[in-house]
Amino acid sequence: MEGSVGELSKYRFETAVEALDDSRMMFENGRYKNALNRGYYAIFHSIRAVNALDNYDSSKHSGVISFFNQNYVKEGVFSKELSKTIRLASESREKADYLDFYVASKEEAEKQLKRAEDFLRCIEIYLKDKGIIDG
Repeated sequence: MEGSVGELSKYRFETAVEALDDSRMMFENGRYKNALNRGYYAIFHSIRAVNALDNYDSSKHSGVISFFNQNYVKEGVFSKELSKTIRLASESREKADYLDFYVASKEEAEKQLKRAEDFLRCIEIYLKDKGIIDG
């Protein structure tokens, strides 16, 4: 595997882990809208880590997600449940970021955090199997 592709994938996964840590901190401090946002970005950056292995990226979130769903979920590399997780996380983030007067609940933020943790666990296993990250 080309070194730079592996390095990029690893870097993007590290960015995902950082966003997950931020989501936890926001949740613990009652900043639920921010926890929704950072949870989504943890998922998004982990998707980009996988897509990097195919030298794929897009300036649009929809492009990144579509490529992942087509090439990894549809092909059976990852379960269809991950596609649902992405959709739910995206919808929560969009409400939190774009709806005026939106109040995120503790329960919703907790669900988003759990989604992100579970998603990253799946991606981490995959990247370990590919030799991208240590473990």
